[in-house]
Amino acid sequence: MNRARRPSRSWYWRGFVVLLFLSCAMLSLVVRAVHLQYVQQDQLQREADHRQLRVVEIPARRGRIVDRNGDLLAVSTPIHSAWIDPSAFDAANARSVAFALGISHRKLRDRLEAAGGRRFLYARRHLDPDTAARVEQLMLPGVHLKREYRRYYPAGEVSAHILGVTDIDDTGIEGMEKAYNDVLRATPGAKRVVRDLYSRSIKDLGLIRAPRYGRDLELSFDQRIQYQAYRALKKAIAAHAAKAGSVVVLDTRTGEVLAAVNQPSFNPNERGGYRPGDRRNRAVIDSLEPGSTIKPLIVAALLDGGYAAPDTVIETSPGYYRIMRNKIVEDIRDYGRLDLPGILVKSSNVGISKAVLRMPAEALWRVLDRLGFGHIPGTGFPGEAGGTLRYHTDWHRIEQAVMSYGYGVSLSPLQLAHSYTALANDGWQPTLSFLKGNPYLEKRRVFKPQTARAVRAMLTRVVAEERRLAKVRGFTTAGKTGTVRKSVRGSGEETDYLSLFAGFAPASAPRLIAVVVIDSPTRGGYYGGEVAAPVFARVMSESLRLLNIADDEHPADGFAAVAGGGG
Repeated sequence: MNRARRPSRSWYWRGFVVLLFLSCAMLSLVVRAVHLQYVQQDQLQREADHRQLRVVEIPARRGRIVDRNGDLLAVSTPIHSAWIDPSAFDAANARSVAFALGISHRKLRDRLEAAGGRRFLYARRHLDPDTAARVEQLMLPGVHLKREYRRYYPAGEVSAHILGVTDIDDTGIEGMEKAYNDVLRATPGAKRVVRDLYSRSIKDLGLIRAPRYGRDLELSFDQRIQYQAYRALKKAIAAHAAKAGSVVVLDTRTGEVLAAVNQPSFNPNERGGYRPGDRRNRAVIDSLEPGSTIKPLIVAALLDGGYAAPDTVIETSPGYYRIMRNKIVEDIRDYGRLDLPGILVKSSNVGISKAVLRMPAEALWRVLDRLGFGHIPGTGFPGEAGGTLRYHTDWHRIEQAVMSYGYGVSLSPLQLAHSYTALANDGWQPTLSFLKGNPYLEKRRVFKPQTARAVRAMLTRVVAEERRLAKVRGFTTAGKTGTVRKSVRGSGEETDYLSLFAGFAPASAPRLIAVVVIDSPTRGGYYGGEVAAPVFARVMSESLRLLNIADDEHPADGFAAVAGGGG
């Protein structure tokens, strides 16, 4: 019988050592787990949160801008921008990212190298949908898409000067966008999320701050009238090869601006694709000498102060008037004896300058001051012009004389239109507004009712007898032309002109005022009656039709009785 082999003592020792090692290893793991779970719990939780938890911005939409009929003028649309976390981005992928974004690989690489320790770097803002899709398909660590908003203007260049533009961060920097930025501006919200390896949000943990959307802004503009005015102005600028131009249309009763257009214009949807000068709102921020369009206001001042009557006769022969030894006021021809209506009809510089010198300088200054000359209109539009009106103590006789036909004083096209409201409203002048309903509407008395009616009757004669190109078919029309020698260059043989027309319709009960300015026409004449008056007629005709205002030419006898009674 074989005897069983007994294990050696060394085998027991080896087993004991292995068991002891395993026990120690397990014990160390338990100790380590307890240490991590209880001793380092807060530190590890912070590290995990740092890697996975993020506070992300919730974008908010800027308020819309609409016209008086609710038609959309400006809206912010959602869009994506691409950004890179340089600390998580492999520079070897820069070429692929640059290709997907359609940008220069070298520029992207240089920007990444200059990023330093930054964790956020915009690669390209405001991507189109196809480009955003290409970036998303890359699935590269450190490359992300961020939702933002971009401003869009459906009317394009038609309303560009009034609306203005926003910067790339959707903050207003010009026009109504800037003037009412606090109203339109949105405040982004914030939330806490969990993100994966690719920084994609996989879980929302809670809202920190709710987004606040911008409030909508309702303007006084009628986009239909704005478009008609823009189209008529653009056509005239091309026909006369002019440098620039403006048209303003006002509601006579409320002072609301229904249209304000300029040429040249720009497309606000093409960021940076235009010349800086094209963004200037000439109708509001440019000052000009009004020329003969000021004459109806001078006549009103004379009548209102009792310095002349409608039948006052002024001798204009021999066609010029010497005020000082070397200061002469001239007409284009000898008009002989003219009463006040005749002075407006013939647009006699000699007649109006002789008449205005009957009036004390202080009295004239007070009327022009009440009309708003030299004062900022107060619409809130950035950079609006106040024009110039020197204090009457600084005037000489020649300055008062030339001021009567529009030199030595300046105002914007908007101010010129505003001054005519005092004639259209039986002497009352409302405050101007770019907001629907004119929330700040106030009216001030400038002229007596009978004075305003008498001048309206005179201006109706001006259109009927001398400025037929300004006539609005079916409506009694009142207005005055202006032709301003703008500047003389070189030897004085070459001259630029401003062609103007200011008027209102229906003349029997004015509803709309329009001012047209054409800067430096070089073809087809330069007089206001040739260049600006036809634009006035087209704009006024379309505006009256769009507002469904009834024609008034048939009861002409009734109007004549009312107008004549004011004289």
